[in-house]
Amino acid sequence: MAKITLGKRPKSFTHSIEVRLPEGEIGKMKLTYLYRTRKEFGVFMDELFNVSNTRPESMEPVDVEAAMAFALASMVDSNADYIMKCVTGWDLETEFSRAAVEQLCNELPGVALAIISSYATASREGRLGN
Repeated sequence: MAKITLGKRPKSFTHSIEVRLPEGEIGKMKLTYLYRTRKEFGVFMDELFNVSNTRPESMEPVDVEAAMAFALASMVDSNADYIMKCVTGWDLETEFSRAAVEQLCNELPGVALAIISSYATASREGRLGN
């Protein structure tokens, strides 16, 4: 068991997701996310909501998730922007880059939203089960 030490925050953390693909199969990928403290994550979410002119009805996770999904659902570019600000790498055969993220958002929007949702959940609730 690791000893808890304050002031030694990680630069990043890995998290795996499973997503149903358009063909019905389950796709898996491992992502490396940028670590943010709770306050930093709050600022990050405020930026997203300010850009999209969207606000959650409350700070309950279900309302935050709904507002985030609404803010990101319509635009490939905004999804790619969000992912580029929180993901630093992945285990896909295609190298992680802005162009590859845009392609993923365009071709597999459900996967893009799963990445976004996974980051929000992992940042709020911790990294259990990795």
